[in-house]
Amino acid sequence: MANSSIILGQAPKGWSGAPARAFGFIRRWPVFPIFVLSVLVLGAIFAPLVAPHSPLKQSLRERQVGPMWTEGGSAKFILGTDHVGRDILSRIIHGSRISLMVAAVALASGILIGSTLGLVAGWYGGIADEVVARIVDVWLALPFLLVALVVVIIFGQSVITMMGVLAMVSWSLFVRNIRAEVLTLKTRDYVALAKVSGASTPRILVKHILPGVLNTMVVIATLNVGSLILTEATLSFLGAGIPAPTPAWGLMISEGRDHLRTSWWITVMPGTAIFLVVMSLNFMGDWLRDRLDPRLRQI
Repeated sequence: MANSSIILGQAPKGWSGAPARAFGFIRRWPVFPIFVLSVLVLGAIFAPLVAPHSPLKQSLRERQVGPMWTEGGSAKFILGTDHVGRDILSRIIHGSRISLMVAAVALASGILIGSTLGLVAGWYGGIADEVVARIVDVWLALPFLLVALVVVIIFGQSVITMMGVLAMVSWSLFVRNIRAEVLTLKTRDYVALAKVSGASTPRILVKHILPGVLNTMVVIATLNVGSLILTEATLSFLGAGIPAPTPAWGLMISEGRDHLRTSWWITVMPGTAIFLVVMSLNFMGDWLRDRLDPRLRQI
């Protein structure tokens, strides 16, 4: 009975009053993901005001200072400093700007390209559907890391290059899901009535089909942001992402891997930031899926 009550969003047996209401509220709303993402967004927007130090300022006298709660740590550097004396907390805060900006631009490009191809393939079917499906199959068969490395070698390391690389990987997730939704929606009665009334194909796609796939687009986008941030961190870790000394989470992890034995916080702190953000985005995507899809609504 206790397990079933948790699944239904009710407080466990024996709970009452404020604890029961608090449990129900936390169960119904994604409190932790919203808190983490709010901190991320606010930190990215107000990074120059929030960060206690410059993310690029080096001080060899203060290098590899531990977090404030460790032996030898200092309250001046809450999360410690890296191997050249830069404040890790300030670099994490400014690094959130890079992660959000790169992921947002890449995701917007992916939504535009992927959703358009999905709408076209699902609506027209036939040759158009076959061509789009084969393009997606070929693209998914390519080794992404190899392609990314080739692109970086050709165009050089930069934020613009990273946006382009992530846009290349983000569009394919939308195509198949949007296409499947369109195949279902185009058989609905209201679409048939729109055809009978003489509505043009672009009008039907924009006014009648697109609103029906927005829920799917929102969920995929939410889940995809976490993957894009993780991909950007991976490429930066491999030296094919954001160039130094720009504060980027993956680059910070890469710079700290040679100091894990003596200064673990250089790698662990940005790694923890990546973990919390990606986990929160995945939870938010699951919650949106349950809220927006009537077939999966559980709360």
